[in-house]
Amino acid sequence: MRIEKTYRQLEDTEEVHMYDIMEEELFQYVPQEYDMFYTPFEKTLNYLSNDLDIFVPVDDGNDFIVHRLGLSALGRGKIKQSDVAGRLLSKTSPGFYQVLKEPLKEVYETHETKNMRFYYHFNEKLARFSNVKVVYDMEKLMLISDHRDNTETSLTVDDGKYDEKANLIEYFSQTGSYYKINDRYSWTQGIYNILNRTREPNDEYYNIIFDLVIPEDRPLIDKLQREMDRGRANYETVIRIRTDDGTLKYIEVNLYSKFDEDGRLLSRYGLFKDVSTDSTRKMTRPVDFLLKGFKNNKKLALLIDPLSIKHYEFSEGFYILIEEDPETYHHSQKIIDNIVEESIHCKIKELVSGERDVLSETITYNVHGDENNQKTAEIYLEKFEFGETTHSIGFITDVTEERKKQQELMEANEHQTILIKEVHHRVKNNLQVLNSFLNLEKRAYKDKPGIIIDHMQSRLSSLAILHEKTYNTEDFKNINLKEYIVDQDSQLRGLIGLRDGIEFESEVDSDLNLTIEVITPLLLVIDELTMNAIKHAFPDKTVPPKKIIKKITKLDDSTAQLILRDNGVGIEDPGSITKNLGCEIIKNLTKQLDGEIELFQHENGTGYRLTFPINMEHTIEG
Repeated sequence: MRIEKTYRQLEDTEEVHMYDIMEEELFQYVPQEYDMFYTPFEKTLNYLSNDLDIFVPVDDGNDFIVHRLGLSALGRGKIKQSDVAGRLLSKTSPGFYQVLKEPLKEVYETHETKNMRFYYHFNEKLARFSNVKVVYDMEKLMLISDHRDNTETSLTVDDGKYDEKANLIEYFSQTGSYYKINDRYSWTQGIYNILNRTREPNDEYYNIIFDLVIPEDRPLIDKLQREMDRGRANYETVIRIRTDDGTLKYIEVNLYSKFDEDGRLLSRYGLFKDVSTDSTRKMTRPVDFLLKGFKNNKKLALLIDPLSIKHYEFSEGFYILIEEDPETYHHSQKIIDNIVEESIHCKIKELVSGERDVLSETITYNVHGDENNQKTAEIYLEKFEFGETTHSIGFITDVTEERKKQQELMEANEHQTILIKEVHHRVKNNLQVLNSFLNLEKRAYKDKPGIIIDHMQSRLSSLAILHEKTYNTEDFKNINLKEYIVDQDSQLRGLIGLRDGIEFESEVDSDLNLTIEVITPLLLVIDELTMNAIKHAFPDKTVPPKKIIKKITKLDDSTAQLILRDNGVGIEDPGSITKNLGCEIIKNLTKQLDGEIELFQHENGTGYRLTFPINMEHTIEG
């Protein structure tokens, strides 16, 4: 007898496979050691379709007295109840004792019900399988078993339910579906095309797609199951699975649930589509690409569809702000009750009802409703139409520490108060600039969402660097540029360089200090020039090394120069490139810098030369 054990995490079930086990070897005739009381309802139990085995733990749960065995076990062993009752399991059935001793001891110690599934294989074929629940009750351990013989198992789909042509099409397709009724699955042929295998008898007992999800996407499955268990009627996502033959596939998932009038689940239907050829190389979904840029950012959070109770997705900074676990957090409008300002309550309600499209405010938030644990945040929310659906996007910035510093600085002197006001306006204005760019590109690149995502991600990363570094400074007139460029290159390398095989090199004068008014548009100009180079300099077949090189030097006490060049294919018609949306944005940002920019060609690609002032008039909006 060979035994193999597997734990299926998504089903919370331990599987036990037993190979070439001889039924007569499972039971041995040994003398009775203990008196057993008659089991109540014995005759009734004999008429149940399920077997009930009862064991009494002894020796601190290291062995078990057989109180009762189910009729199936007795029949397979060709024995009577009196042949095994009152015997130690280790003596009368060493084989079952070897298999059951650990799960029985676990349930004996924890009193928690355990799910198991037993498979009996003969000559490398599955002959029988059983679904088992191990329960602790009345100081006894009980095994409730549902036995199924393979020869009696039919896992085929009723042809009467489907049109013959549809069945034929699906037989050759990479799209399949399932129905789940009474905890059992019925899988159509397309699923097996996706999985590159044939049907197996135990496929009706667990989700054969979810069981293959790669570890990186397990959180998506956990969230999906939580949402569906909470009563959600529909859920859509994309997951990655690795089939038994080692193939990585991207699967589009659409789940639907049917409930009765009391909200009880009646059935579940799932549709799976292999979209591997349409998938990006690294990220599961475009929204993951955006959210990834906010990873480990504890101050600035991205909110995707925050006005939706079911379809929201937030970066981790949001959960850090409200001090909630993202794994257990359930989005609800009750969170608004923890905002102190009643006027904000009204404005959010107006946003939901459609009376306004934009909200940009500073809020005070009571964490878990506790007035002694208050946080201050800048929040920006916008509603927009995409296709025929209304969506929302937002940003929230934790400025609690800044507001505390603000109070201290206001008490110190007027100059410090001005600096804190600048923090407020800088965050607000930068988010508005970002939103303006997004609106422009939604119109210009409506058929090329990948370009919008790349540009959005790059700008967000630069602004996140700017916010993070300036939160802890009090001098907004002398900001060292080199530190920012080093971090910006690191972000670009992680987001785009590794993906597209592009190297970023920078040389910056170490004594070049700029004001906040100069460094903000300068970083955005560098972003736009970089994205222009990525888009035009390196066609898909460009051979590495691909390089984008920056050199920023101080020309004199009042002027600096940026030269950004690539080693790409060059531009045949410079006039055409200067008329695209990216160049228009660059021109506007250059005006904001009071600078001058020119395009030039060199023997190994294209370059830009930007001359700009080191200092600009330090002004603050009221």
